[in-house]
Amino acid sequence: MSTAPHRPRPRTPSVAQLRAFVAVAEHRHFREAAAATGTSQPALSGAVAALEEALGARLVERTTRRVMITPLGERVADHARRVLGSLHALTEEVEAARRPFTGPLHLGVIPTVAPYLLPTVLRLVRDRYPDLELHVHEERTHTLLDGLAAGRLDLLLLALPAGGAAPTRDIPLFDEDFVLLTPPGHALAGRTDVPRDVLLDLDVLLLEEGHCLRDQAMDICREVGADTGGPTTRIAGLSTLVQLVAGGLGVTLLPATALDVEAARSDRLAAARFAAPAPGRRIGLATRPGAARAAEYDRFAAALKDVLADLPVRIVA
Repeated sequence: MSTAPHRPRPRTPSVAQLRAFVAVAEHRHFREAAAATGTSQPALSGAVAALEEALGARLVERTTRRVMITPLGERVADHARRVLGSLHALTEEVEAARRPFTGPLHLGVIPTVAPYLLPTVLRLVRDRYPDLELHVHEERTHTLLDGLAAGRLDLLLLALPAGGAAPTRDIPLFDEDFVLLTPPGHALAGRTDVPRDVLLDLDVLLLEEGHCLRDQAMDICREVGADTGGPTTRIAGLSTLVQLVAGGLGVTLLPATALDVEAARSDRLAAARFAAPAPGRRIGLATRPGAARAAEYDRFAAALKDVLADLPVRIVA
């Protein structure tokens, strides 16, 4: 009883073998293929022969006058081109990632910062980092921190310290004061020397739970002994809160960077400024400790400080 001869399983070819064979398939001439790949003709011929041995198949018919590719060789050449193309794409992607400010960057921003700083941030990215693919995610602090820890987000723009269960590397950008937003006829409207303890006698409107600005405002109220446990509104957005002030329902604390934008929405608003040292908050970036793009984030922070200096803030050195 006869049995079919045992054929060894094909071995995985090397990249050099594939490149040599693709060059031969394109030029149909060993000398021209060798010149195109920058190798000697014997080395190229040896690489093609090694590929045939590795695959256990004849890919090239050699004659004294020309090179012919077998039908199987044509299919192998097509596949080899796709493999080499994928390898090229891989190296291009890695090289792009090694160049700063290229590829995707997922930036998380808290709602009480996004409307007021994003125009400046987006202009910076457009003008200075045109190859950066910026994706903006506006979410509350705890959601941003979860996204950073999970790798969904790369960089956060928020109030510091970031806090959260997972550690972060915080990069301070600036400090800003809170201003007291009131109706125009309010006794404090327009003053620039308001003491903090005036909050004891005011109905301070707050954002709903989950906003860090609410927590900061409540901390300021607690510092002067103001009651923070009474009935509160459930307002999700700062713009709506401002409209309640315009409607005479109370006053609120507003970050200085938000004043021009929000006060422009109504002529029934006025601002009062606290006596020094005014209450405020620190805004900065947060990343994962040991992030691969840490140096890039530091440069981005420095560039942000330059363009944010024109806002009513104090840049952190």
